[in-house]
Amino acid sequence: MDSLIAAFTDPTAIAALIALVVMEVVLGIDNLVFISILTNKLPEAQRPRARRIGIGLALGMRLVLLSMIAWLVGLTQTVIDLGISGPLDQHGAPTFETALSWRDLILIAGGLFLIWKATKEIHHNVDPAGGDDVLDSKSVVTMSFGSAIVQIILLDMIFSLDSILTAVGMTDNLAVMVIAVIVAVTVMMIAADPLANFIARNPTVVMLALGFLLMIGAVLIADGFGVHVPKGYIYAAMAFSTLVEVLNIFARKAKARKGG
Repeated sequence: MDSLIAAFTDPTAIAALIALVVMEVVLGIDNLVFISILTNKLPEAQRPRARRIGIGLALGMRLVLLSMIAWLVGLTQTVIDLGISGPLDQHGAPTFETALSWRDLILIAGGLFLIWKATKEIHHNVDPAGGDDVLDSKSVVTMSFGSAIVQIILLDMIFSLDSILTAVGMTDNLAVMVIAVIVAVTVMMIAADPLANFIARNPTVVMLALGFLLMIGAVLIADGFGVHVPKGYIYAAMAFSTLVEVLNIFARKAKARKGG
């Protein structure tokens, strides 16, 4: 209770809460883009329910991980060391390393899975007749609800781990972390349907979102090997690309009105 009161009365805790809410919302965008693309492969009547379940699972996993912070910190202990590391940077730390913890292994596996999924989806968008697959645009109605949920769970696990480790690194106030996670997931819940509908209406946005997923997958793998890419650079690039795509959408609509 004391930590909860501090979250709303202590200026330091309030500042940490605001910063953490912003960070958690930004991290949640990655999760939401994947959920939106995947659920758009389901029959239209099932999509809202799948999104709600997926985001609900994301919240549940984050809260479970918060309740297991001591165990979570233990995931950063080295379990495999291949004895390979890069040259030292200006801070005396290796530019990359192969002393891998469970956290690193999970991030690498998640990054590989994300790259595979995005690559398959890009392939079927570029060449829809290239063969049958659960992600094939011709097989929307054959993709099962259960299959979509299982795939969402796998990525929720990866994004939840990244989200909570970020929270632990920013504050040690559990109440602040819980509030920030709940606010961020609430924003995800509100934005889920509009984002998914926007992606479905604009095919070029799908390709842009898939490009984001490829980049996020590569960053997860790099992070697993100790190459820490500043997230500000990643999200600045995503924001710029999104702005260019929005301008393209406006330009196409203006051209269509003139042509009509």
